[in-house]
Amino acid sequence: MTARVLVVDDIVANVKLLEARLAAEYFDVLTAGSGQAALDICENERVDVILLDVMMPGMDGFEACRLLKSSPKTHHIPIVLVTALDQVADKIRGLSCGADDFLTKPVDEIALITRVKNLARLKMLTDEMVMRALTGRQSGISEDAAVLKALSEEEARVLIVDDNPQSAQRLSGWLKELHAPVVTDNPQTAVNLLSEADFDVLIVSLAMKDADGLRLCSQARAIERARHLPILVIAEPGSEARLLRALDLGVNDYIMRPVDHNELLARVRTQVKRKRYSDHLRNRLEQSIEAAMIDPLTGLHNRRYLESHLATLVADALSSGRDLSLLLADIDHFKRVNDTYGHDIGDAVLKEFSTRFRRDTRGIDLACRYGGEEFIVIMPDTNMARAYQVGERLRASIADEPFPISSGQSISLTASVGIATVECANDTPETVFRRADNALFAAKRRGRNRVSANAA
Repeated sequence: MTARVLVVDDIVANVKLLEARLAAEYFDVLTAGSGQAALDICENERVDVILLDVMMPGMDGFEACRLLKSSPKTHHIPIVLVTALDQVADKIRGLSCGADDFLTKPVDEIALITRVKNLARLKMLTDEMVMRALTGRQSGISEDAAVLKALSEEEARVLIVDDNPQSAQRLSGWLKELHAPVVTDNPQTAVNLLSEADFDVLIVSLAMKDADGLRLCSQARAIERARHLPILVIAEPGSEARLLRALDLGVNDYIMRPVDHNELLARVRTQVKRKRYSDHLRNRLEQSIEAAMIDPLTGLHNRRYLESHLATLVADALSSGRDLSLLLADIDHFKRVNDTYGHDIGDAVLKEFSTRFRRDTRGIDLACRYGGEEFIVIMPDTNMARAYQVGERLRASIADEPFPISSGQSISLTASVGIATVECANDTPETVFRRADNALFAAKRRGRNRVSANAA
């Protein structure tokens, strides 16, 4: 993930250390030596995450955080307070100033990268929501109510899985201040709950005596209902290898024991926001406010919306240096379906195709029907390798599962896929689309039912 991180500290050695660690993970790093310098940079530059030292002369980190969060231009930038202070009062004060998270000096490298990645993703989702709202308003459609609902911090449902009664009770008691926790000590019960009900966050202890917390995390990711559910694990000191394994499995964040009350609430708040933003982006196809931008047959965005949004995304990718990929898919020999079974069956096939199309894309991706049997996915922050994986998954989902056409009858179909990415400063929406279209043509020429990438 490419993101721009602002490191703010009056001690040069601290700045250089954090800058080196973040640069090694390919973050774009800006630096500032004072709170006022940080305000000036945020006023004039795009910033995705701020690492803000608390103890600075003049304007300290608390005051800088308060000013950043009170400005309409910067209040959506996630802020991590970095401090040698480890007192409860300092964390409470940081939360009251609007801080999103904390890091305590000396900064642990796993914690640093995990927090920054989480908050950079949150900022990207926020930017995407704002941009889509702007695109809608420019077209005469307002979605402010839907955005406000996603931005709300109303009570969240949190599932806690921990076989230590004292620990589980303590976590539940803290979360009850703001949320609705559900507690179980049995992983199978947790799997059943995740399959049957909606939750906003899953908290799993990695120190359960009679169960494997990592296996539960993996099982949760396989449940359709919990596919996008944020997972927060609680780890023991000295279990770094197990923690890294958890993060590799797709766990979103972690807390080390002994768990701090305010740290827990801050972590849960970030994950709740992230889920609600993602849910908003996934579910907005169902909102009536987008009716003018929706293809009535498939429920996907139509070509009109695609063209306006693609131009914005390409411009943003070029200015920020972020990856952007475009996937163009076409149902092979679709004319035969209409000629053989009639247009009603053809429409049913297109609806089912769009269902699978939507199922195989993320909340931040934009899935559209371009026209006829051609479909497009715009994938922000996605490089060629990842886009190819998405294309192959989509191709397989079409080829491996027949399309039902009537009671007890089905037909087998395939799809060809072309992929292109934004590559150079001279790229335009037209050039990227042309490469994807050429790649699609190459896939068809090579026998169909395949994925081809970036044909010139």
